[in-house]
Amino acid sequence: RRKVVALDSLIAALERGQAFSYEKAVNKVRLYEAAYQAALVDSTVEADRFRRREALFAQGLSSRTEYEANQLKLQQAAAKLVEKRQELENARIERDAVAVEYGEKLAKARSDRNATAAEVGEAETEVAKLRNEYASMKLRNEFYVIRAPQDGYVVRAVKQGVGEAVKEGDAIAIVQPAAPQLAVELYVKAMDVPLLHRGAPVRLQFDGWPALVFSGWPGVSVGTFGGRVAVVDLVDSKEGKYRVLVAPDSADAPWPPQLRVGSGVYGWALLNTVPVWFELWRQVNGFPPQYVAPVAEGEPDATTTAGK
Repeated sequence: RRKVVALDSLIAALERGQAFSYEKAVNKVRLYEAAYQAALVDSTVEADRFRRREALFAQGLSSRTEYEANQLKLQQAAAKLVEKRQELENARIERDAVAVEYGEKLAKARSDRNATAAEVGEAETEVAKLRNEYASMKLRNEFYVIRAPQDGYVVRAVKQGVGEAVKEGDAIAIVQPAAPQLAVELYVKAMDVPLLHRGAPVRLQFDGWPALVFSGWPGVSVGTFGGRVAVVDLVDSKEGKYRVLVAPDSADAPWPPQLRVGSGVYGWALLNTVPVWFELWRQVNGFPPQYVAPVAEGEPDATTTAGK
């Protein structure tokens, strides 16, 4: 590409030089044309003078010396006219030679420029071909590596043999995310599902963390952590129970950082706060907990306490 740019600059310089040299040659031709016209006028004047002198000499009115002097001037004017005519022809030849000389140089420079541009085009085609081959090889090499959609750890390898062939869709390994968004999976009976709704508070007791739980008194319990119901399945999962997903409660203490995926947990859903005598009366009579519909946005939330 640099060579093409350099040749373009050379062609532009040659074109400017051609224009300058041609204008210079044209001016020179004009100068010699003026000189030739002057010599032609002088030659004509001397010829008229010589004819008059010759007539006077023939009549005996002029001396031979004057006659020969006019004859010499006529010969000198004729010689000067021939000289100026030759100079004019030479100037015209030089003017035409400028176009020929620079035409050859420009033709050679343009030919070199076109050849270089063709080489550049071939090189670009070759580069594009190599890039296409590189992209194809890179894509093929990526087929040898299976990438997970997010960073994580290999928990268990399903295919353990070295060089083992796998089919499309076969599971190869189980990967755990490096920074998973923790949630608790609880299973509740069908009779308790109407008591749950999205956003309902839940108290959680994780395996490995000692806890002292007072049923009905969440504020006194120790070792439990808060959560909120995020999802309640619409269909049963197993043994007639429904799966409930509980997310961390941002308004409560954070869950322990030592928690691992698959840890055991026990949970309590929090219902309405009622007097002690009402709770005793309900349990003695075997009445179910009072069902409360989810609080709509903009309405005050109800006070809750520990229940089933």
